[in-house]
This record gives sequence, structure tokens and C-alpha cells, in this order.
Amino acid sequence: MDAERAAAETLLSAKAVRERAHALLAIAEAGGLPDWQVDRGKLPEVARFVAGVIRERYPTLAVPFHARWRHFEAGGRDLWREIAASFKDTDAEARAAFDLAITSVLLDAGAGPDWRFRDQATGIEAGRSEGLAIASLRLFQHGGFSADAGDPLRADAETLAHLPANLLAAAFQVTDDNPLVGLEGRAALLRRLGQRMKARPDLFGLADSPRPGGLYDALVARAESDRLPAPVILHVLLEALGPIWPDRLSLGGVPLGDTWRHPALKTGDATDGLAPLHKLSQWLAYSLIEPLEIAGTIVMDVEVLTGLAEYRNGGLFLDLGVLALANPDAAERAHDVGSPLVVGWRALTVALLDELAPLVRVELGVTAAAFPLARVLEGGTWAAGRQAAQERRSGGPPLKVISDGTVF
Repeated sequence: MDAERAAAETLLSAKAVRERAHALLAIAEAGGLPDWQVDRGKLPEVARFVAGVIRERYPTLAVPFHARWRHFEAGGRDLWREIAASFKDTDAEARAAFDLAITSVLLDAGAGPDWRFRDQATGIEAGRSEGLAIASLRLFQHGGFSADAGDPLRADAETLAHLPANLLAAAFQVTDDNPLVGLEGRAALLRRLGQRMKARPDLFGLADSPRPGGLYDALVARAESDRLPAPVILHVLLEALGPIWPDRLSLGGVPLGDTWRHPALKTGDATDGLAPLHKLSQWLAYSLIEPLEIAGTIVMDVEVLTGLAEYRNGGLFLDLGVLALANPDAAERAHDVGSPLVVGWRALTVALLDELAPLVRVELGVTAAAFPLARVLEGGTWAAGRQAAQERRSGGPPLKVISDGTVF
């Protein structure tokens, strides 16, 4: 392996995300990030707010991990479990759950403020992540990703590789009066996923024709005595999905996924200036834990995964004053997702979530073992960020970010 390729591999981990995020936080606290100011003295106030949200949402503190499955729970019903009850085989159920989770997460990057989905089966109307989740669930349930009319609960490489944007538009009820941000970008992402699956049957087709659910078999094969470290889930996802992301950086021929340049990061090697964040891949890693465990694989070391660099968590720190724009006028402008301002905001969010989690646990009177970061996120910072946004600006993001629908 050449030096650049070896250097690139070091960026494909939660460890790299955490280390470089904390490096940028230290730089920011020393005044070295021209876009951002940090006030860590406000973290206890944020911890009290988050703990209050957790107690309101989960009075017994029985908080599940942050995962896509929470968005399939609506109107007092668990919509996926209702569908999954039809499976008689745990491996088949897990492959279908992987199919759904992977396609649904890839379709989830920000809906915009105006889009809504109306579910005819339940009467539920929802926007944002919840609406996208239910819409993608119904599309999957009705065979929208399957190549076999007799087996709708699957996603096949060939179908995804040729997925038209107008199919998504119809399934997601998109009209001129109900616009969905980044529709074509989402369809293109699933098409690239289909092409990637056809190219890597060793990852996606060990027990079936290539499908996202094939990663279930790839992960089970890496388990030892039915135990699988969460960082292995992320590593496999980053290898499997790396080439599908559009217009991203690569190093030594290795696609770097959700990795961006920031001029303040100095490492003195081939990775100089590179900040990995891997938001969607880590959220997907969290989301694959449940189907693995339902099928009998115990997932360990979940705490190695990081917080997620997205606008609900980041907005929490911005809205409650832990982060402040050095130039307040920047809030009025739109910023490219790869700009130093946005990359810095996302990295600072990851580091500050690590700082916040122990303070939240103190407020709740729980231990890190009983209440890992995955529960703090779900209980939690994501919901608190949404509540803060709702109170301040009817739920919109705190910054205007130009994105193609494949980052947030």
C-alpha cells in the first residue's frame, strides 16, 4: 500500500473524526478559527436544557439508541415492526431491515421547510426527517426498490441503478406546492448505490443477488463469537459506500466520503487540512445495530462512534450560545457545504457533543455505561436542537447551507 493510500485509510474511522474535531475545537478556543467563537462556559446551561428534554420525552430514562428506526414510530405505532412481523426467518428480516435503513438514510438529507408527506394508511402528516422516513418506508413496502414483484420487501442493485427521479417524486408526493429539496440528488445517490453494489458482490451479494441487505452477511462474517465492534460496522460502510458520494475528495485513489478541507488543520502529512465527519455513515452505523442484535449479533464498543455533524446538533450549540459566528452577518448569507465556515461548524459540533454528554449524565444521574452518547443524541441533543430551532425560527436551520441533498 502506498503512503497516500495508507494515509487516506486513517481518515475512514470514528477515531479520526473525533481527533480532528477536537483539534479544531482547541484551535477555535485559542482564537484560530476566524469564523467561530466558542463559549464553553455555556455548556452547563445546554446540559440542563437537554436533560430536561430527555426527561420530558423519556420519563423513565429508557432511551433507545439514535437510529433511523425512531422515525418509523409515529402515531403511537411502530410502522416497521408491523411490516417485519411477516418475516419467519431472522436473517431474511435483518437483510430487509438493512435494505430499508440504508435506502431510507440515504434519502434523508434535509427536506426543506415546506415539504410534507401524508400517509394514507395512518392519516399521519409529517415533514422533515419523520416525513422522509415514512415516505421511504411506504415506497420500500410497496416494492419500489425490488426487482421481484413477488418479494416487495427488498432493494435490488439493478432496480436502484436505474431509479428515476420521477418515481421518487411521485412516492414522496412532490408537487410545485409541495417541493422537496435535492430530489434529483437523492435519486442519483441511490443510482450510484445500485452501481456500487453490482461492482462489489463480495460486500453486497454473499447470500443473495446484490442488495444493501447483503452488508448484513458481510458484517456477520466479521463477527467473532456473535460479537461485532461498532467501529467495524462503520469501516465496512465507509468501504462499501465511499464511491457513491458525488464530487467528494479522494486521496491515493481512496474516496474519502464526508471529508472536507479546513485550512486551520495542520498535520504535516498527506492528510493535511482534511476533516473527516462521516455523518450519514455514522448515523447508518447506529441504525444497523438494532437489526443485527435482533438477529443475534451483539454489537460492542458503540461509544467509539461520535456525535453527528448535522444541523440539529450544531444548531443547539449555536442557538444556546456555545458557538457564535465571528461575523453575525454571515448568518444572512448562504454557505457552501465545503466552506471552512460550515466544515468548522460541523467539526466543532462533534467535539462539543463529547464535552456535553458527561454534563448531561450528571444532570440525569446516570453513568456513561448506562447512558452512552448514542442515547444522549436520541434523548437528547437532536430533539433539543429541534426544540430550540422551533422556538427561535419555526424550526428552520440556523445557517443557510448550500447542499445537494447528500450531506445533511
